[in-house]
Amino acid sequence: MIKINYMSTLFVGIDVSSKSNVVYAMDFDENKYIDASFGNNQPGADELAGKIAACIQKHPHLNTIIVALESTSVYSIHIANFLSSCELLMPYKPYVYCLNPKTTANYRKSYVGMDKTDHMDAFLISDFARVGRTKKCEPWRGSQYLALKRLTRHRLHLAECITREKTYMVSNLYLKFSELQLLDNDSQPFSNIYGATSSAVLTEFMSLQEIIDSPEEELLQFLASKSRNRIADISRTSELLKKAARDSYRLDKCMYEPLNVSLASSFNCIQTYQKEIKLIDQAIEKCINGMNPNAFIILKSIPGIGPVWAAGILSEIGDITAFHSSDALAKYAGLTWLKNDSGDFVSEDNCVSKAGNTYLRYYFGEAANSVRRYVPEYAEVTKHQHKRALALTSRKFVRLVFGLLVKNQLYTGEKLDAELNTESE
Repeated sequence: MIKINYMSTLFVGIDVSSKSNVVYAMDFDENKYIDASFGNNQPGADELAGKIAACIQKHPHLNTIIVALESTSVYSIHIANFLSSCELLMPYKPYVYCLNPKTTANYRKSYVGMDKTDHMDAFLISDFARVGRTKKCEPWRGSQYLALKRLTRHRLHLAECITREKTYMVSNLYLKFSELQLLDNDSQPFSNIYGATSSAVLTEFMSLQEIIDSPEEELLQFLASKSRNRIADISRTSELLKKAARDSYRLDKCMYEPLNVSLASSFNCIQTYQKEIKLIDQAIEKCINGMNPNAFIILKSIPGIGPVWAAGILSEIGDITAFHSSDALAKYAGLTWLKNDSGDFVSEDNCVSKAGNTYLRYYFGEAANSVRRYVPEYAEVTKHQHKRALALTSRKFVRLVFGLLVKNQLYTGEKLDAELNTESE
């Protein structure tokens, strides 16, 4: 945990918007030093840095700077990154914190009847830092982690685009080939409905009757060509495909061409997204190898954790030394449970807070779900439904990640929960 002498600290609160940054700066005794607005651009940032430096120089008892601002989409990134690395402010050890707006909104409730203006917001954020609330937050980590974060988050965006496109085309798939999606695994001709072979069948055959009337030899050659001879039992696949076509509803002839155009467009979108994901994966690996390859190797040593989940977790965590315990890391990810007690009543089923880093919570959840397939001890078998059980498993996985990174050691396969849950002093 960072130790700061608050009596000699200048607390700078910034209310960020797309065009301007409203700034309020005070010391621990609430003496006001800055109350002004600056442009949210490079000239404005330079002017703000100059004002802060001049303030420190004019008041010798101040020797440290804490800058607090709310995380406001992308608008807070430039000013946070600039102030954390500004050469003019480096002698005064600036600590920059991007705060979850929920935390400052809750803090506002302690002020009864406070006006809601940009200047009062800046004061509130400055006071939030003054009373030590930033101790539980993670400082700004700089451009390297920001660069990796942009890549991992863009990869997640592409993956969500694929999922959204697949969801969208479900209705068209059912209209074109109603039986295909309803078949169980034993009766399903394709291992992947959205794969290359399925795509070719659904778009190159105008109607289901064409599949049924297709000579057996021609259909076998077609399936072999489109699957690149990867189908183990191609005769059975052909048989299942024709049966599914015979059992499906027939459409009016005017419907087939529009459906084929729509399906072909969706398949093209999915293939394009998949190609882009491969390029992003290469960029992610190149980026992370230039930062902290040890942490990357450590996470990949855990069974079920590949480059994607490892990079995603590290991009959101940054330097593990920013967290004094696995509990702090779990809270940052929003993987803590809110107590709901009253009198003699103690609730057993509490809601997860989710008041944390949404992306980190997603990566922990997906990684934990992958790990449980390889390491049974990390599967939380409870009475709860899947999402609840996965959240509990994710919380357990946080302890493992924290312990391995703090001790800088590879996963060995031993039962390390008790050993690795060591809290830093």
